[in-house]
Amino acid sequence: MSEIMVNISVWALPLLFAITLHEAAHAWTAWKLGDNTAKMLGRVTFNPISHIDPFGTVILPLILLLSGSGFMFGYAKPVPVQFNRLNNPRRDSVLVALAGPGANIFLLVMSAIFLNFIEYVPGIANEWVGQNLVNMIIINAILAVFNMLPIPPLDGGRVAVGVLPYPLSRPLARLEPYGMLIIIMALFIIPVGGRYLGLNINIFQYIVMPPVQIMLEWAQGLANLF
Repeated sequence: MSEIMVNISVWALPLLFAITLHEAAHAWTAWKLGDNTAKMLGRVTFNPISHIDPFGTVILPLILLLSGSGFMFGYAKPVPVQFNRLNNPRRDSVLVALAGPGANIFLLVMSAIFLNFIEYVPGIANEWVGQNLVNMIIINAILAVFNMLPIPPLDGGRVAVGVLPYPLSRPLARLEPYGMLIIIMALFIIPVGGRYLGLNINIFQYIVMPPVQIMLEWAQGLANLF
């Protein structure tokens, strides 16, 4: 039982930090750019309780971890943003969207740098802290890349809607109500169906993992600076 609890802790804590900072970054950026909706709802905070989604933050990651899926994923409550209240709605919506993955990249960089000093952590805590930092790097790399997929309501979809010409951005924006269904189909249902047919249709492996691997190699370089 103690081994299970340790395994949960070295994944749960990095995931909680990653999604909390991700959503807090969205909220803070929107507030600074003119929309105080998230601020008024208490979402400009590092308190994870304000961002936790019972299923996405707790149940889903726990299911993935205990099932031995080898895939760790989770999400928090989306930050409410009234884009028409932003100072420059089209430009600022892009900045708000980029803030979340930007926060994940920041955590990845800091975790990799801290690994240079892991030898100074005493005793039994050394391995536990080191594993937390390694998992922090992995989780934040996956979240940063995954969230930049150009499908609304993911951050990449919001960026695409903000930078594409109107004839292209409007049809893409209309996909938002169906975005999560598209993502679930592409990442979970289609690969499972493919396996039954003897086909490898792992879209996550082909699209998300190559840039994640590049980020992990970059982090490894930062972790060996000294």
